[in-house]
Amino acid sequence: MKLSIICFSLTGLHTSERLKQGLEGRGHTVVLAKKSKYLEDSIKESAGCWTEKRFVQDDGIIFVGACGIAVRSIAPFVASKKSDPAVLVIDECGQFVISLLSGHLGGANALALEAASILKAQPVVTTATDLHNRFAVDVFAKKNGCEIINMKTAKEVSAALLAGEQVGFYSEFPWKGVLPEGLVLCDQDGIPAAEEDLPHGAPGAAKQNRISENPGEKKRPHVGIAVTVHSSCMPFPSTVQIVPPVVTLGMGCRKGKEADAVYEAAKACLERASVYRKAVERLASIDLKKEEEGLLALAARWEIPFSVFSEEELLKARGEFTSSAFVKSITGVENVCERSAVTAAAQGILIEKKYGANGVTTALAVRKWEVRFE
Repeated sequence: MKLSIICFSLTGLHTSERLKQGLEGRGHTVVLAKKSKYLEDSIKESAGCWTEKRFVQDDGIIFVGACGIAVRSIAPFVASKKSDPAVLVIDECGQFVISLLSGHLGGANALALEAASILKAQPVVTTATDLHNRFAVDVFAKKNGCEIINMKTAKEVSAALLAGEQVGFYSEFPWKGVLPEGLVLCDQDGIPAAEEDLPHGAPGAAKQNRISENPGEKKRPHVGIAVTVHSSCMPFPSTVQIVPPVVTLGMGCRKGKEADAVYEAAKACLERASVYRKAVERLASIDLKKEEEGLLALAARWEIPFSVFSEEELLKARGEFTSSAFVKSITGVENVCERSAVTAAAQGILIEKKYGANGVTTALAVRKWEVRFE
């Protein structure tokens, strides 16, 4: 993590220097700032101005001083669980390490435990799921490299688990590990699955997490989690969707096709397939299109890599593809978008076949991936 520490006294400086050394020894990048007229090389700007810059640039900010200073400094910049950095407060003597902001997604809870270990201090973590040792959907999403859709429902998941209620779990992908306590494996309609229908994970654990041993008494959980790339996947009345970036968008286009037309075709492809933009990890095409401005503009706009493949590489793609004699006469392969999608997805599975309109073709493929419970 890229971290910044700020201290406000000589005692705090000694604590900060110990912490900086320990964190750097564990692979973190750390910058130490001082804010006091009694400390040499003290920063001239206010703590608030310093914090504003750190909020944008760093993964975590550590205040070694009073909680009030930290709260007043970060207050104007707190925006979202999805974007806020981890924020810790440590007393100047290094006795307590408080996870103040972005405990799960920002990693403040884990960082607090790490800092406490270095300083031999007492970590202070106040998130309820940690205190009760319950499954936390935001931590689960982060560890699996996924995006959370609907943070409000994610809070419902935590509330239900803390209240002792069952929470449904459905995944479009295989999963490994033991289903956490409180989660019930369900099918795509949100109905708890029978033991013989559980192809993944540990059967014993799954059996324990069934709502009822009597199939006639199965009850659809009101709230649940769906690991999916599809916006239409809503197995539960209240569903939090966990979206992995595992989809490749394969594209072909007429030479010199304008960027707006390429963008609209890409957007329409996702809408037809009901696939989240967050699920798309890369754009792919044939190497003849490596300088195509419309494709390059789309990759830049969506901030995803643009992969291109030779005719020989595309011909190695596995599967059945929509054939076009015209495309083959130009490129050497009978299909560009489908083959490039499958190739870039490591011989993945087509989930949206070729669609062509207005001089642009699109296709989607998903690579092999699995959910992991630790």
